[in-house]
Amino acid sequence: MACSHPGTAPISGLAKRVRPWAEDLSALLARIALAAVFWRSGQTKIEGLAVDLVDGRWQLGWPHLAPAAIELFRDDYRLPLIPPEPAALLAATAEHLLPLLLLAGLGTRLAASGLLAMTAVIQLLVYPGAWPVHATWAALSLGLMLNGGGRLSLDAIWRRLRHGRQPCHGGREPATSATPARASTSTSASASASIRSSGQQASR
Repeated sequence: MACSHPGTAPISGLAKRVRPWAEDLSALLARIALAAVFWRSGQTKIEGLAVDLVDGRWQLGWPHLAPAAIELFRDDYRLPLIPPEPAALLAATAEHLLPLLLLAGLGTRLAASGLLAMTAVIQLLVYPGAWPVHATWAALSLGLMLNGGGRLSLDAIWRRLRHGRQPCHGGREPATSATPARASTSTSASASASIRSSGQQASR
């Protein structure tokens, strides 16, 4: 049986303590990266609302679909089964709503699955040559779908609140080991009484 070197014990203990936070940070970075990519893409499809925290660009107003977005879907993308106007509107809406959900960590798995579906459409029907970039988006989306948004998300806060409100059997911990012990004692007592009764009948 292989045994670890004594000098690796502190490193192993440190890794166990750091790993949960590293996973949370990784999930947060994945959410921010995906949200930024699709949010910026959605911003090119609308007018009247512009929010870019990195560039410091703010224009608060009522958003509406840009004419260039409709032309893009009609002349370049040419998606099958859906006209360019509703296709552009659906894409612009999804590219704003899903990144907001992802950034907040609310419905993370659902938002990530939506972005994964959009990535598949872009890869298969729009820009098949950009598969290395799309593979990166898909990997990030799949990771969030499998593992969730981590503890630094509204999903995690909601789970903690929901579990904290669950009743705990009248405020007391449920009995576990005591109940089988009492059942075993009762069974033993019944068996002893039966044996004594059988002995008394035999002596008569």
